[in-house]
Amino acid sequence: MPISAKIRDWLLANDPALSRFRMAARVTLTVVATVACLALIHMAGLAMPPIAYGLAIILSIEGGVAVRDRLPEEQLKTRLIGGVASLACVGLAAALEDWRYVSDPMFLVIIAGATVGRVYGPRGFAVGMFAFTSYFMGAYLRPNLGDLPLAVIGPATAIATGHLVRTYLLPDDWRRDLLQSLVAIQGRVGDILMKLAALSAGKAWNDADRRALRQLEERLKDVVLMAEGFLPRPPDGAIEAEDEPLTALAMKIFDVHLAAESAIVLSLEALPPFVLVHALIENDQALAEKIAESPAVAGDERSAETARALIWLQKARTALADLVGEGRVTGFRTIERSAAAPPAAKPDFSLKNPVMRSAVQITIASSLAMVFGLMLSRDRWFWAVMTAFLIFTNTKSRGDTAIRALQRSTGTFLGIGIGLVVATFIGPQPLVSVPLIALSIFLGFYFLQVSYASMTFFISIVLCLIYGLTGTLTVDLLKLRIEETLIGAAAGTIVAFLVFPAPTRSTLDQALGRWYGGLKDLLSAVKEGRSGFEAIELSRKLDAAYRDVTVAARPLGTSWSIVTRPGQVRQTLGIFLGATYWARIFARNAVEAGQRPEGEVLAALEEILRNIEALAPRGSECFAVRRNLNRAAGRYLPIFKHGSRVGVEMIGTMLGRLYPAVA
Repeated sequence: MPISAKIRDWLLANDPALSRFRMAARVTLTVVATVACLALIHMAGLAMPPIAYGLAIILSIEGGVAVRDRLPEEQLKTRLIGGVASLACVGLAAALEDWRYVSDPMFLVIIAGATVGRVYGPRGFAVGMFAFTSYFMGAYLRPNLGDLPLAVIGPATAIATGHLVRTYLLPDDWRRDLLQSLVAIQGRVGDILMKLAALSAGKAWNDADRRALRQLEERLKDVVLMAEGFLPRPPDGAIEAEDEPLTALAMKIFDVHLAAESAIVLSLEALPPFVLVHALIENDQALAEKIAESPAVAGDERSAETARALIWLQKARTALADLVGEGRVTGFRTIERSAAAPPAAKPDFSLKNPVMRSAVQITIASSLAMVFGLMLSRDRWFWAVMTAFLIFTNTKSRGDTAIRALQRSTGTFLGIGIGLVVATFIGPQPLVSVPLIALSIFLGFYFLQVSYASMTFFISIVLCLIYGLTGTLTVDLLKLRIEETLIGAAAGTIVAFLVFPAPTRSTLDQALGRWYGGLKDLLSAVKEGRSGFEAIELSRKLDAAYRDVTVAARPLGTSWSIVTRPGQVRQTLGIFLGATYWARIFARNAVEAGQRPEGEVLAALEEILRNIEALAPRGSECFAVRRNLNRAAGRYLPIFKHGSRVGVEMIGTMLGRLYPAVA
């Protein structure tokens, strides 16, 4: 296989819709094109000041990462507002350069304004980032007021280039991305079947195989969530049942996801015959059904359940394949994106708003970083401030902030170490350094959504290469950058724990509250006999709530926690995963039955609803419960023959395991 084909296969396996690739490509292409334009202008005889290049690079990056408006005209509007804010901040930095005791505190005012502006939503966030990074660049390059007229060319070029790249060269296209994500779902299901075939051929599995199947299930879940994210939902996020093309698409995605989960669960109880799995891989449904109905399979209850789950998966795969074929022909033209924008929320400037509390934290952390950064260096203190500012981005608890601070420090240390070696070896050779800089920028932003440490690592290499090009690369300078980074990371972590602390437990309690609420809503909908599509929408929300729980619990299982904690966290999350799974199975089977629960199923359902009311207030206490990891698994329970009864029984069993001492 050619190397290009291998690279493409790797990209599609890790980035199914290529959304991360396009984002990184946009940033890299915009930076390269913008700098090239400025260089051509410079070569034509109009000498560009350094601040023009600095602003062009910064705004090219922020324009690709921070601008999150949906429509191109809205994106351009945000870029233009951000450009004005950028020039105002640089002008302010230049005007105050001779009064450093005023210009330094002014940076804190800019930081406060940039973070408070986030109450206005995505546009406020983007403009704030433009303002912060521009003042940072002004503090770094120290432009004169006379440089400002030509400095305007930098942001103007970045705005124009960024808009052209995102709108015309690498545009957003939800229909294309949706189709690619559906194809990726097919691929992930195929991977699951191939693994089941290998296990069936060997007629045995071990813990490593179980983990491998669970990893394949998580990979499938990731791409399913991606596909659901591309669906053109209305502003409130809830798909209307009357929108038939969209509801049909959403239900087919849901069905193949749940069928794959069921096939994994039951196959781990009783491996299917190899010939059955092979028939499914070959898309021979007639042969698969014949094998499933054979006495050797149908005569054993466990094998029969596994076979029925696989037949269900095959039917869901076929429906998905038809959907993909339709998408390739029609491009999903029967589905329209809602033109209405989400209603603008009234800005909340009270400290009850997490955004405002975060603004206070960031401003105080930046102040501490500035004070101690100035003690270390009068000229490079802003590195500490930038670290303190950025480690609060996309964090929800003090544990999250501590992890991000550790990632930034680690990424900076390793990146500078590697970058120093590379830059020293290359020297000031633009023909080698510039391509490496472009590649490092691309890799940094490609991994941004996956690993903050990786992004920091590659950006640190970029800085080393730039220092090497400009002849300012020294070990002392890089050592100073590491020290300033550590100061900013420490300041941010300390403030996260002392000022308006958002304990991981508190954040986890909120996520668990949403999960319990989602579980209650779904079970109540089944009890009341609501429509099948409504139950599926509530099931999707419950699954999303479970994902929020896993994110909120992440700091509990980090390496700096108690050694035994990660095992407990994973085990408890497994219980929530099981309850989520069985609730979705129960809802689907109840909808398939077409009638409200009654008799013993209704009684068990009402008892579960009462248990939810009792357990929900206890929140994250369950993560501190010590459980016996070697306890034998519970008895085998089929999910098809008596789906409603078994589903509700398993939900109750899972909830009981949260507090085994009480149960």
